[in-house]
Amino acid sequence: MRVVTISATYGTAGSQIGPAVAERLGVPFVDRAIPGAVAAELGCSLEEALAHDDRAERGLGRLLSGALRLPTVTFGGVDMYVPGALPLPPEEFVRHTEHVLTEIAAQQGGVFLGRAGAIVLAGQPGALHVRLDAPIERRVRQTATLGGMSEREARKLINENDQARTAYVRHFYRVDPADSRQYHLVIDSTTIPVPACVELIALASTALD
Repeated sequence: MRVVTISATYGTAGSQIGPAVAERLGVPFVDRAIPGAVAAELGCSLEEALAHDDRAERGLGRLLSGALRLPTVTFGGVDMYVPGALPLPPEEFVRHTEHVLTEIAAQQGGVFLGRAGAIVLAGQPGALHVRLDAPIERRVRQTATLGGMSEREARKLINENDQARTAYVRHFYRVDPADSRQYHLVIDSTTIPVPACVELIALASTALD
């Protein structure tokens, strides 16, 4: 049962490489199904789950790039979170996301993009943990080319996403997602073509057998 986690900085083609690796290995690409499963576990709406998902366009990471403020009420001069009376705190969504990741990995395997997968599934036997990264100048050029935008727009988009995803991992796991020690394989996918990246990851995954 193959398990691959991919941590990708913005502009490194993670959304292309992830599904291609899953197809190459014959396992599911587990991405959009995760917020739905979290919503089902919590009994909340899909929209609310997406708002707390680090892969969503406006996910939890956007909140964490500034100052995270949990919903509270004041009682007796003390700020308190009241379960059921206010929206669920972000920690609940993260905890259930972890549960969904571990359950899917154990039951069917798959390729997992983002959501601190290398940390959450660090103890999963045979799991391969991959980091896609590259110097920002090459990521800017690649994003501008693929997205049909100016390099200025691409740089802004990259900076916002990098800050948000880094804040997400640091806040909940006290880990720097750029630390190469968390990964078996680190690839510059702005220099190595996407098909070659896919083959490298697939080969590394099968080598763990």
